[in-house]
Amino acid sequence: MNTPTSATTPERILQRLDWHVVRRLDGLLQGDYRSLFYGYGVDFADLREYQPGDDIRYMDWNVTARMDTPYIRQYIEDREITAWFLLDLSPSVDFGNMQRLKRAVLIDFVTTLARLLTRHGNRVGAIFYGNHVERTIPARGGRNQVLLLLHELLTQPPSPPAGLTDLTPLLEAGLKTFKKRSLVFVLSDFVSVAGWERPLHLLKARHEVLGVRLWDAREMEFPDIGPVYVEDAETGEQLYVDTHDRRFRTRFAEAAQRREAGLNAAFKHAGVDLLSLSTDEDLVRAIVRFAAVRKRRQSAGRAAVGGGA
Repeated sequence: MNTPTSATTPERILQRLDWHVVRRLDGLLQGDYRSLFYGYGVDFADLREYQPGDDIRYMDWNVTARMDTPYIRQYIEDREITAWFLLDLSPSVDFGNMQRLKRAVLIDFVTTLARLLTRHGNRVGAIFYGNHVERTIPARGGRNQVLLLLHELLTQPPSPPAGLTDLTPLLEAGLKTFKKRSLVFVLSDFVSVAGWERPLHLLKARHEVLGVRLWDAREMEFPDIGPVYVEDAETGEQLYVDTHDRRFRTRFAEAAQRREAGLNAAFKHAGVDLLSLSTDEDLVRAIVRFAAVRKRRQSAGRAAVGGGA
């Protein structure tokens, strides 16, 4: 098992992220994190007729059809959010560039979001998945819980190649574990065999779900670096390729684009927003961009319903 050095202890990493990430997010988002967590943390209270400006996401379509009048579900917001991180730590997350691996991006994101949530009295937990579901860290609050999550991530050994990853067991573990409506972050590069789309859809039906896709630029376009041996992180299989071959690089890029289109379609079908985090992108800018997209979508939805009423 890896032992973190003094420069990468949980306390030092949390201090670094507090200073360089959390403070910047506070300034850029001005403390308004509803655009990140919008639609979560509410209990059903009552029904009332729709009024212009109401959020279309709360429309009760069954009652609307029966009454032939638009009805909105009213909710009472919970004071406490329970957030869960479903973490894909399979071998492919240990891919990246010389400066940063996808695993490092995952650790920084989880720590940052856990810190933002727990400092406002909310609880966070996690499920770790390597080649199988390995452990569950129960949801708790407080700074010590953030440090615990960070410690467990830092000391989690890399998973050995064991064939293609199947994300279905990770998502199904969430379905079985999360009894109360929760905020769920699914962090993965989504390099997986097919079939995970259905449990993602079921998870979204019960919880507020946000996808976080980890990726590296070299997974989209292969650099022209001459003849090399490449290794599949998931299976350990090695292959000799000549990256000088333009046709090879073109086929590689086209296959990556097809995977990208399929992934976006799966999340759109499930109704889950997807944040893409690159190994060479600033974390703060990525989160702020994601928050802005969600906020615009929410505003557009309310305006569309208000204009058609």
